[in-house]
Amino acid sequence: MQENKKNLIYASIIITLIATLGIIWFFLIQAISPTTNQISNATTPQSTTSASYSAAKTITEYATIESGEFTSTNSDENAINVSGNITANLSNITVTKTGDSDGGDSTSFYGTNSAIIAKDGATLSITNANITTNATGANGVFSYGGSATTNNSSSDGTTVNISDSTIETTKDNSGGIMTTGGGVMNANNLTITTAGTSSAAIRSDRGGGTVTVDEGTYKTTGKGSPAIYSTADITVKNANLIATASEGVVIEGKNSVTLENTKLTDTNNTLNGQSTTYKNIFLYQSMSGDAADGEATFTARDSNITTNQGDTFYVTNTTATINLENNQIMNNDQTGNFLRIQKDSWGKSGSNGGTVALNLTNQKASGNIVVDSISSLTMNLTNSSTFNGAINSDNQGEVNLTLDTSSSLTLTADTYLTSLNNVDSTNSNINLNGHKLFVNGVEFTK
Repeated sequence: MQENKKNLIYASIIITLIATLGIIWFFLIQAISPTTNQISNATTPQSTTSASYSAAKTITEYATIESGEFTSTNSDENAINVSGNITANLSNITVTKTGDSDGGDSTSFYGTNSAIIAKDGATLSITNANITTNATGANGVFSYGGSATTNNSSSDGTTVNISDSTIETTKDNSGGIMTTGGGVMNANNLTITTAGTSSAAIRSDRGGGTVTVDEGTYKTTGKGSPAIYSTADITVKNANLIATASEGVVIEGKNSVTLENTKLTDTNNTLNGQSTTYKNIFLYQSMSGDAADGEATFTARDSNITTNQGDTFYVTNTTATINLENNQIMNNDQTGNFLRIQKDSWGKSGSNGGTVALNLTNQKASGNIVVDSISSLTMNLTNSSTFNGAINSDNQGEVNLTLDTSSSLTLTADTYLTSLNNVDSTNSNINLNGHKLFVNGVEFTK
């Protein structure tokens, strides 16, 4: 009898343990399993979960299509989806995309509502296409490299080659060509126009990638829609970039834009989001998790840069390098600065200024340079460069200036430097022009 009671107690304990473990296991599975048709943790910097896709036309094996019309009218549906380790060639096609999306990050990170998307290692070539989207979250052509993470170090090799085509988007969050997750985008001789908010003509987002553009015209008319928005490495050659409401070029975090023999014309007349100033070329870190921390780099060679409202260059909450060589740079705004480095709406107050290296090579530049008290500038003039303007006139920030013997500085107002390294020991290449130059608190004299 006593033995039976012991056995019953042991059995009860075992049953209780099994039930408890089962409950724990159930809740663990619920916690780690993604919900169908949603992106898990889409707003966290290291999300690697992808989206669910549907398409009017899906291509998963080698294909050549030489003509045709392709249409998607449903929300969160691609007109054409090219997936897998395949090669597809599309030419002489018309693609139309409607059907608004409220998918948020799924459209910007993963391209779920784009007109055309390539993913999962596909190589897609598009020639002589006419692509139109009239829906929110509907990018024109999307290259998703498979890793939409902030510090992306991998890519599945997805590559889009597109040439001699037109792309028009009309609603918000609808870029022209879009690259994320380590994708590759090669564009040649495109005509892109976008009209919505947050709809850069050349657009990238979390995970970035490599974008190369040669020839063509890329125009935006919406607020918060620069000609280029870079969370990638983007090179544009022999092209025409126009932004009529937003900044011209925006670089977020540890990413880059290079312009070669390119015309950039910007009229930033509408502020968007946290922006407090008008500017053309904007380098910053938003802290959104879409771009890794690090040095933002802007390089322009043999290009024409025109600013119609605001500052030509603006840097906040990041480290940045600006390389300028043999460009024509014009600012038509009498109140606009050549360069402003200061705190703004992004980052931790007190440490959200900018640290900038400005390198001029065979470059003529003019205007004011503003550096606030938590920012710094290292400025190098080489190979017959000239700067005509005022630097740090408010005596707020740290400024270190280097001149070689072929380059010169002409002042238009009092200027304050932390250090001056002039290879010309006679200082004949410094023209005070009736103003004062102070170096580390001491007035400079020849």
